[in-house]
Amino acid sequence: MAGQSNVAIGRRELPGFLSVPRDPAGLIIFAHGSGSSRFSPRNTYAAGELQRRSFATLLFDLLTPEEGEDRRNVFDIALLAARVGEAIDWARQDHRMSGLPIGLFGASTGAGAAIVAAAAQPSEVAAVVSRGGRPDLAGEALERLVAPTLLVVGGEDGDVITLNEAAQRQMSCENQLVIVPGATHLFEEPGTLDKALDAAGNWFETHLRKAGRAKKTEASARPHR
Repeated sequence: MAGQSNVAIGRRELPGFLSVPRDPAGLIIFAHGSGSSRFSPRNTYAAGELQRRSFATLLFDLLTPEEGEDRRNVFDIALLAARVGEAIDWARQDHRMSGLPIGLFGASTGAGAAIVAAAAQPSEVAAVVSRGGRPDLAGEALERLVAPTLLVVGGEDGDVITLNEAAQRQMSCENQLVIVPGATHLFEEPGTLDKALDAAGNWFETHLRKAGRAKKTEASARPHR
């Protein structure tokens, strides 16, 4: 099992929960949606499921308490993406995660932020998953995105399905749209969240493990001095 520790991200020391299992296959950084936090029950549950697949997970608050009081900030995708980028930089400086492939897991507005952050650091992000997300909020970053991206939407979340389909048409990276039958926006119906997380876990396993193998091959090919 993973051991959880409290961490502080970036110069603002944004609070977070880091869980690192033995021999992690990668690091999944969560970008939660509007009005949510590191205490989100769904993201906490999702993190536990990913830890069982041998992934390290990072849940953190994208905004300071003062910033969170201004409702406009939870829809400021550029600001949220910058915070995700700070978390990536922070992870690269931590010896426990410095060499791990990174995946971003976004929900709601956090999905747009995750895509913008991934497009800004294409060499650092190996995969992106959006759960009930608003990838359309990423704008032109969708066209620059290179990380393989999975969009998971509830079958009863009609408007968000339409927005995801529109976002998918702007992507040139490897991508897939999965619609979970019977699920509404928050995947509250019995079994629907597990289906969404199973799809997410499979996506991360495929692409982060592939990125990890590529890193090992690259390292072994370097001349020894």
